Amino acid sequence: QVQLVESGGGSVQSGGSLRLSCVASVRSWCMGWFRQAPGKEREGVATLYTHGRRTGGRTYYADSVKGRFTISQDNIDGTLLYLQMSSLRPQDTGVYYCAAYSSPDCMTTIQRLGKITPANYWGQGTQVTVSS
Repeated sequence: QVQLVESGGGSVQSGGSLRLSCVASVRSWCMGWFRQAPGKEREGVATLYTHGRRTGGRTYYADSVKGRFTISQDNIDGTLLYLQMSSLRPQDTGVYYCAAYSSPDCMTTIQRLGKITPANYWGQGTQVTVSS
């Protein structure tokens, strides 16, 4: 069982920036961020393979955030995850969830399918509100 705790949410104006943090109780093969806007389904935002270098790349982003969001980790023990969000838009508003994957094939599967797949463990979420 993996416990995940997010922090860093808040309110910002359009064009602004926020950084989300997530602390995991243990290291997972992949960690990522999802978000859910009011009245919409939860969607994957970004995923990171946490076990060092990987042929084919370590990160995967949803098209809607490419070039604006950056996912990264604390390299010491791989249990601290960040999401740097820049050029925020009102449509980025939602509850952001930290997530973790238990399968070593997590990134291979995501890249093969071309989408961020559901995770195995979830945090409680942190609210991000972007006003126009």
